[in-house]
Amino acid sequence: MRREFKLPDVGEGLTEAEIVRWHVKEGDAVKVNQIVVEIETAKSIVELPIPWDGVVAGLMAEAGQTVDVGVAIIAVDTAEEGGAPAQGPAGQAASGADEAPGRGEALADDMVPRPPAEGAVEPGVHGSPAPKEERQAVLVGYGVKTGATKRRPRKSSPATTPAAQAAPTRPPVVLPAPAATPGRVAVLAKPPVRKLARDLGVDLTTLTGSGPQGTITRDDVHAAARSSQPAAPAGERATTRTAGREERIPIKGVRKMTAQAMVASAFTAPHVTEFLQVDVTETMAAVRRLRELPDFAEVKVSPLLLVAKAVLVAARRHPMINSAWDEQAQEIVVKHYVNLGIAAATPRGLVVPNVKDAHELPLPELARRLTELAETARAGRAQPADMAGGTFTITNVGVFGVDAGTPILNPGEAAILAFGQVRDMPWVVDGELAVRKVTTLALSFDHRIVDGEQGSLFLRDVGAMLEDPLRMLAWN
Repeated sequence: MRREFKLPDVGEGLTEAEIVRWHVKEGDAVKVNQIVVEIETAKSIVELPIPWDGVVAGLMAEAGQTVDVGVAIIAVDTAEEGGAPAQGPAGQAASGADEAPGRGEALADDMVPRPPAEGAVEPGVHGSPAPKEERQAVLVGYGVKTGATKRRPRKSSPATTPAAQAAPTRPPVVLPAPAATPGRVAVLAKPPVRKLARDLGVDLTTLTGSGPQGTITRDDVHAAARSSQPAAPAGERATTRTAGREERIPIKGVRKMTAQAMVASAFTAPHVTEFLQVDVTETMAAVRRLRELPDFAEVKVSPLLLVAKAVLVAARRHPMINSAWDEQAQEIVVKHYVNLGIAAATPRGLVVPNVKDAHELPLPELARRLTELAETARAGRAQPADMAGGTFTITNVGVFGVDAGTPILNPGEAAILAFGQVRDMPWVVDGELAVRKVTTLALSFDHRIVDGEQGSLFLRDVGAMLEDPLRMLAWN
């Protein structure tokens, strides 16, 4: 039995993903839950396991190709469990009508549709009727979804009389592609591909599709768009270059998601940013002492750890800073827990995974979780669940040698803190000039939720705790 594994929705509202790397090739044997492919979603790289035992019959998408959710990406030949039941004239099994539920489920699983016959038209691509119900092969653990919605029953008509309903059920007929009208060329392409072609100015009638039954794919459209650009001189050509001195990089994956989120945040929440210079000499000394303690022997201790702890303590003192604006309900949601997000720069773009319930963690465990979070994100292995549900974000711009900035809120959050570089600066201590370790904190907040006083008090408290870390114990 040949089965096709379709790209599942591994995140909330995922519509497409890019094939990053295949772990198998045609002819390889696979086992249930074996990782066969890595995909890049709008949030992260995800590994997909196969739900069957069998042999890979073919890879239906190439590395680097963007695939829509629900589209088959790999075909697997599986061994049938027992003989197939004989079929009666009406398409029913000749025996076993009273099989146990488990047997019925096995039979249903064997009814995954085979690839369309040669010359057939992909359902829904060019006017052909899609099957009434189609079982999609989805990611193990994500459940099963039906591929089509159920329609309301039509009103009674001569064709729906009891006599007509008693007639034997005929197998569905796959209609051929409609003949092209004079002056118009029939094109097989899905609506998203047609829109992409319009946006890029590509005439679909001039393309030869590389998809099933000649369907035009996104890659076909992108290739046509690139070929229509002026060619670069010999020796200067590259896969992403469209001219000798220009390079075009597709906006997709994490970069696309980040752009959409930042635009939505910047033009939805009225941002206010406040700055505070802080003498963190005592914090730097505390970091050195923590590194010597056995409890922190196997984790990374950096100034960011104490900044995170100060934020958690200050958020308890000023709860509105850890809130969200619910536009639909016209309510402010005050959250009495902190899922602390840490912005991490990765080769694929900026991601913000968060430590769940960070307010409940002791300092050594918080250090461990922050270390794991950063390593996983930089390796490109952060999962969608790691980045969902954040309530407050810290962005450490100091690691890049930057003093301060005006960070944009992570959507759904009321505030974000930028932590600048720590450097030696002249500072007045007890009326005398001294060289101290100084940093700049920048707090951006949603002015619909947090007013100037609340934002200022929160930032003042974070700065006070970094000037004297003992305040964290006093205020915790």
